[in-house]
Amino acid sequence: MNTAALTGIGMTSQRTRTRMIERLRAQGISDPRVLHAMDLVPRHIFIEPALANRAYDDTALPLGFGQTISQPFVVARMIEILIAGRELGKTLEIGAGCGYQAAILGVLSKQVFAVERIAPLLARARENLKQIRLSHIRLKHADGNLGLPEAAPFDTVILAAAAAAVPQTLLAQLAPGGRLAMPLGTAEQVICLFERTDKGFVETRFDAVRFVPLLPGVE
Repeated sequence: MNTAALTGIGMTSQRTRTRMIERLRAQGISDPRVLHAMDLVPRHIFIEPALANRAYDDTALPLGFGQTISQPFVVARMIEILIAGRELGKTLEIGAGCGYQAAILGVLSKQVFAVERIAPLLARARENLKQIRLSHIRLKHADGNLGLPEAAPFDTVILAAAAAAVPQTLLAQLAPGGRLAMPLGTAEQVICLFERTDKGFVETRFDAVRFVPLLPGVE
């Protein structure tokens, strides 16, 4: 992972990033790897300039196309659940959006694949990620419901959109011992972790959340 490429980017925002990290600690995020990654990645470059003054608030922000960038706590919480007691390994993100979460994953993983169904958003993610030069993040325009079979299996899969049930195609692409985290549900959603064990999949439920729905196809 090339964290050196991130050093010095957006130094004027360091004070607000520091406040964000302090707030994440107060909210219960304790893994130093996750906190370091959240501190290192400049969230303001991933959002519209008009919203830059809200970049480090603990809130989701609009990206256009009916999509949002997740609030920092939810990003940190899902990744902390996935990384607990291990490394992320080879990681697949479903719903790259503007590229922010992919960048966080890129700090924590040696290999990240991210798919996005909306072509203009994927183009924006590519431009955003160029600014921080994390070259080991691979982006693809694809239907997230299908995963990325040509690159499977994955040690970690994370979804940035909610579904009523976990897509079986994604579970099938998990490596032995792999973990998948997603917002599960429709009207009411929770973070759900699926772990692949020798005896099958183990499901654990965590915090209530609110995400956009996981839609099929590409645009």
